[in-house]
Amino acid sequence: MKRILGLDYGTKTVGVAVSDELFLTAQGLETITRKDENKLRKTLARIEELIREYEIDEIVLGYPKNMDNSVGDRGKATEEFRDRLEKRFGLPVILWDERLTTMESERILMDGGIRRENRKSRIDWMAASLILQSYMDAVREKE
Repeated sequence: MKRILGLDYGTKTVGVAVSDELFLTAQGLETITRKDENKLRKTLARIEELIREYEIDEIVLGYPKNMDNSVGDRGKATEEFRDRLEKRFGLPVILWDERLTTMESERILMDGGIRRENRKSRIDWMAASLILQSYMDAVREKE
Protein backbone atom coordinates (compact mmCIF):
# COMPACT_ATOMS: atom_id res chain seq x y z
CA MET A 1 0.00 0.00 0.00
CA LYS A 2 1.22 3.50 -0.82
CA ARG A 3 1.83 6.36 1.58
CA ILE A 4 1.80 10.18 1.58
CA LEU A 5 4.90 12.27 2.27
CA GLY A 6 4.46 15.53 4.19
CA LEU A 7 7.02 18.32 3.77
CA ASP A 8 7.58 21.60 5.62
CA TYR A 9 9.84 23.63 3.31
CA GLY A 10 11.99 26.29 4.98
CA THR A 11 14.90 28.48 3.96
CA LYS A 12 17.51 26.02 5.27
CA THR A 13 15.52 22.97 6.33
CA VAL A 14 12.81 20.63 5.11
CA GLY A 15 10.80 18.85 7.77
CA VAL A 16 9.65 15.40 6.66
CA ALA A 17 6.72 13.25 7.82
CA VAL A 18 5.04 10.16 6.38
CA SER A 19 1.55 8.72 6.67
CA ASP A 20 0.89 5.24 7.97
CA GLU A 21 -0.40 2.73 5.42
CA LEU A 22 -4.02 3.30 6.44
CA PHE A 23 -3.76 7.10 6.02
CA LEU A 24 -4.81 7.64 9.66
CA THR A 25 -1.72 9.10 11.31
CA ALA A 26 1.33 11.11 10.33
CA GLN A 27 4.74 10.34 11.83
CA GLY A 28 7.60 12.83 11.80
CA LEU A 29 10.69 11.32 10.19
CA GLU A 30 13.53 13.81 10.01
CA THR A 31 14.72 17.29 9.17
CA ILE A 32 16.82 17.68 6.05
CA THR A 33 19.22 20.62 6.37
CA ARG A 34 21.21 22.57 3.81
CA LYS A 35 23.69 25.44 4.04
CA ASP A 36 22.08 27.66 1.43
CA GLU A 37 18.43 28.18 0.46
CA ASN A 38 19.09 27.52 -3.22
CA LYS A 39 21.30 24.44 -2.78
CA LEU A 40 18.65 21.76 -3.22
CA ARG A 41 20.53 18.91 -4.93
CA LYS A 42 21.16 16.88 -1.74
CA THR A 43 17.73 17.77 -0.34
CA LEU A 44 16.01 16.46 -3.49
CA ALA A 45 18.23 13.36 -3.50
CA ARG A 46 17.20 12.59 0.10
CA ILE A 47 13.52 13.15 -0.71
CA GLU A 48 13.94 10.75 -3.63
CA GLU A 49 15.36 8.08 -1.28
CA LEU A 50 12.38 8.53 1.07
CA ILE A 51 9.90 8.31 -1.83
CA ARG A 52 11.40 4.96 -2.81
CA GLU A 53 11.76 3.63 0.75
CA TYR A 54 8.18 4.43 1.78
CA GLU A 55 6.56 3.87 -1.65
CA ILE A 56 5.16 7.40 -1.75
CA ASP A 57 2.57 8.26 -4.39
CA GLU A 58 1.56 11.75 -3.20
CA ILE A 59 3.28 14.69 -1.51
CA VAL A 60 1.66 17.28 0.74
CA LEU A 61 3.71 20.47 0.96
CA GLY A 62 3.07 23.06 3.64
CA TYR A 63 1.97 26.35 2.05
CA PRO A 64 2.94 29.40 4.12
CA LYS A 65 0.23 31.95 3.41
CA ASN A 66 -0.05 35.26 5.22
CA MET A 67 -2.78 35.63 7.82
CA ASP A 68 -4.82 37.72 5.33
CA ASN A 69 -4.66 34.73 2.92
CA SER A 70 -2.24 36.49 0.54
CA VAL A 71 0.92 34.80 -0.77
CA GLY A 72 4.25 36.37 0.16
CA ASP A 73 7.87 35.57 -0.68
CA ARG A 74 7.93 32.29 1.29
CA GLY A 75 4.73 31.19 -0.43
CA LYS A 76 6.21 31.94 -3.84
CA ALA A 77 9.40 30.03 -2.95
CA THR A 78 7.20 27.11 -1.86
CA GLU A 79 5.34 27.19 -5.19
CA GLU A 80 8.70 27.01 -7.01
CA PHE A 81 9.76 24.09 -4.79
CA ARG A 82 6.44 22.34 -5.61
CA ASP A 83 7.15 22.77 -9.32
CA ARG A 84 10.62 21.23 -8.89
CA LEU A 85 9.20 18.28 -6.93
CA GLU A 86 6.51 17.60 -9.56
CA LYS A 87 8.98 17.83 -12.43
CA ARG A 88 11.59 15.61 -10.79
CA PHE A 89 9.37 12.92 -9.26
CA GLY A 90 6.24 12.97 -11.43
CA LEU A 91 4.04 12.78 -8.33
CA PRO A 92 1.13 15.05 -7.41
CA VAL A 93 2.19 17.74 -4.91
CA ILE A 94 -0.65 19.28 -2.92
CA LEU A 95 -0.08 22.70 -1.36
CA TRP A 96 -1.66 22.68 2.12
CA ASP A 97 -2.19 25.74 4.31
CA GLU A 98 0.38 25.58 7.08
CA ARG A 99 -0.46 28.75 8.99
CA LEU A 100 0.29 28.39 12.69
CA THR A 101 1.77 24.86 12.42
CA THR A 102 5.23 25.99 13.56
CA MET A 103 3.75 27.70 16.63
CA GLU A 104 1.60 24.64 17.31
CA SER A 105 4.69 22.40 16.99
CA GLU A 106 6.57 24.59 19.46
CA ARG A 107 3.67 24.38 21.93
CA ILE A 108 3.43 20.58 21.63
CA LEU A 109 7.17 20.17 22.20
CA MET A 110 7.10 22.57 25.18
CA ASP A 111 4.10 20.74 26.67
CA GLY A 112 6.02 17.50 26.19
CA GLY A 113 8.87 18.86 28.31
CA ILE A 114 11.36 19.00 25.44
CA ARG A 115 14.18 21.38 26.33
CA ARG A 116 14.67 24.48 24.19
CA GLU A 117 17.99 23.31 22.69
CA ASN A 118 16.37 20.04 21.61
CA ARG A 119 13.19 21.64 20.22
CA LYS A 120 14.97 23.28 17.28
CA SER A 121 15.99 19.93 15.78
CA ARG A 122 12.45 18.57 16.08
CA ILE A 123 10.26 21.53 15.18
CA ASP A 124 10.45 21.08 11.39
CA TRP A 125 9.47 17.43 11.26
CA MET A 126 6.81 18.08 13.89
CA ALA A 127 5.38 20.86 11.65
CA ALA A 128 5.50 18.48 8.64
CA SER A 129 3.59 15.96 10.74
CA LEU A 130 0.89 18.50 11.66
CA ILE A 131 0.56 19.60 8.01
CA LEU A 132 0.17 16.01 6.82
CA GLN A 133 -2.23 15.09 9.63
CA SER A 134 -4.39 18.15 8.89
CA TYR A 135 -4.53 17.17 5.21
CA MET A 136 -5.46 13.53 5.92
CA ASP A 137 -8.15 14.61 8.43
CA ALA A 138 -9.67 17.00 5.86
CA VAL A 139 -9.72 14.31 3.15
CA ARG A 140 -11.38 11.85 5.56
CA GLU A 141 -14.03 14.45 6.51
CA LYS A 142 -14.97 14.84 2.81
CA GLU A 143 -15.48 11.08 2.35
